[in-house]
Amino acid sequence: MSVLDKKLYLSCLEEKLNAYIPANEVRKIIESAADVLGAYDMTAVPTEQGSNDESVGMIKLFLDAKTVEGRSPQTISQYSYVLSSMCKGVGVPLTKVTVHHLRTWLMTEKDRGISLRTLEGYRYVMTSFFGWLNKEEILAKDPTANLRPIKYMKVIPKPFSQDELERMREAARTTREKAILAVLLSTGCRISEVCQLDVLDIDMQARAVTVLGKGSKQRKVYLDDVAILYLRRYFKERNDSSPALFVGKGSARLTPDGVRYILRQIEEHSGVEHVHPHRFRRTLATNLISHGMAIQEVAAILGHDKIDTTMTYVYIDQRAVESAYRKFA
Repeated sequence: MSVLDKKLYLSCLEEKLNAYIPANEVRKIIESAADVLGAYDMTAVPTEQGSNDESVGMIKLFLDAKTVEGRSPQTISQYSYVLSSMCKGVGVPLTKVTVHHLRTWLMTEKDRGISLRTLEGYRYVMTSFFGWLNKEEILAKDPTANLRPIKYMKVIPKPFSQDELERMREAARTTREKAILAVLLSTGCRISEVCQLDVLDIDMQARAVTVLGKGSKQRKVYLDDVAILYLRRYFKERNDSSPALFVGKGSARLTPDGVRYILRQIEEHSGVEHVHPHRFRRTLATNLISHGMAIQEVAAILGHDKIDTTMTYVYIDQRAVESAYRKFA
């Protein structure tokens, strides 16, 4: 029985016993079972298939833990992709992976044209994964302990200008498309959050929206006059019974891919470059900061736990910096 098999066995046993026995008694039983299992051979079956199965099992344990912690399906999917690719790339069982294997794989990915920013994302996932395995005592050593962060040029994309926003509104073909643009801009919501919204989540009187964000955390965001205008027009045009705020063909809830397709069409017809959902969030954050809103309040609007994250969304116009300097210096 391998270390991973024992961990899985004890975890399942503890889960079952918790339903019938007090927690303090369960802990004694688990500790006794661990002592008994300790007498068995800890070496995994040295076959390629066995090693692969063990690696898959480790990844599953990690993904299950992150799911329980409330990570979004998109994050879990990204973790799964990176870790599966890494396992194939290093070519050895996870129990034998060293920092040299990981660096070699990252260099291979870089040679394939993967950007340094993306590689840093890969490194973050691997660090989280192997660090977790080590803390859970599934792996004796963390091979990412000496895997240093990858430096890359951080460029904050410019927010939409008023001219670009107007051109996009003119390029929008339907009231629904105009409403989507207005909601994205006024709320700063992520595309997944917008697609999850129901009509009943909208408080037209308070001009507020209750959003379920990352980690299943609720927050309130707000609608401006333009968003209220187009939402009312959109509601009047609808003749379906779907609870969804935005619907697609056949009254089905509009998906993130559906919104991205709409934005690509608007980009093509308006001539505005880089029309993507996150740029609306950056535009809102920049506008709010430039009008004097406290960074903590902007973070609350965007659903950020850390102020540092919010700062990466804010574009600072150098002309405004110079103007402020001339005024106050």
